[in-house]
Amino acid sequence: MSDPASTTAAVDPRGGRSGLNPRQERIIDLVRERGFVAIEALAEHFEVTPQTIRRDINQLCERGLMRRYHGGAGLPSSVENLAYQTRQVLNRGEKARIAKVVAAEVPDNASLFINIGTTTEEVAKALVDHHGLRVITNNLNVANMLAEKRDFEVIVAGGLVRSRDRGIVGEATLDTIRQFKVDIGIIGISGIDDDGSLLDFDYREVRVSQAIIVNSRRVFLATDHTKFGRNALVRLGHVREIDALFTDRRPSKAMQQILKESEVDLHIAGAD
Repeated sequence: MSDPASTTAAVDPRGGRSGLNPRQERIIDLVRERGFVAIEALAEHFEVTPQTIRRDINQLCERGLMRRYHGGAGLPSSVENLAYQTRQVLNRGEKARIAKVVAAEVPDNASLFINIGTTTEEVAKALVDHHGLRVITNNLNVANMLAEKRDFEVIVAGGLVRSRDRGIVGEATLDTIRQFKVDIGIIGISGIDDDGSLLDFDYREVRVSQAIIVNSRRVFLATDHTKFGRNALVRLGHVREIDALFTDRRPSKAMQQILKESEVDLHIAGAD
């Protein structure tokens, strides 16, 4: 059997799933499609040894991208998200391309909500060349990025600051969000179920996102393709509650039909 790249995951200079080789990326896709994959089946599929697949799975499990089971691997926990540092580098290139497409749909002198998440942080970076934005956020990372612009006005929601990702949650956060009615709410998500349900891990974070949806004239959801079919514990809402979905790959035909029936605009960020 051929056995390329058996021990070291090559770093993708274009910024994809940083540190993963193409086979490991495909293993992740197969796990998301099937829920569980057997080691022997993967070895046969990729024409490599079972030992190579075990090394791949061990590396992926160490990064929290999947969970090891007897004889194979499955999806990671539905009750705990990946570490913030892992999410920062995961699909960074895809997130940056999505962010550019989102930013292109935001006019100058607009009012915005931007919530917690690594994808929305990329959107904030892509907005720095705009003019006259008014931004309300519960993400200190976003606030720090945008506060540098003298013609921007940045309002930070009150509440509990989470040390792991500098997100802000709690009743005071909700009180701040509810004081405003903005042009565009920009949100991220942890998972999109096959029926169109929007899913996340932290119920307090979900409540803030729900308030953003209610108090925005338009809602933009920015998410990379790995979130489709990903399981998470807390239901945020449904895709019918958003106005536009920005991602990096065309979703399944069934999901496209749900988006069409829900009158959600679909924007695909192509490769540079």
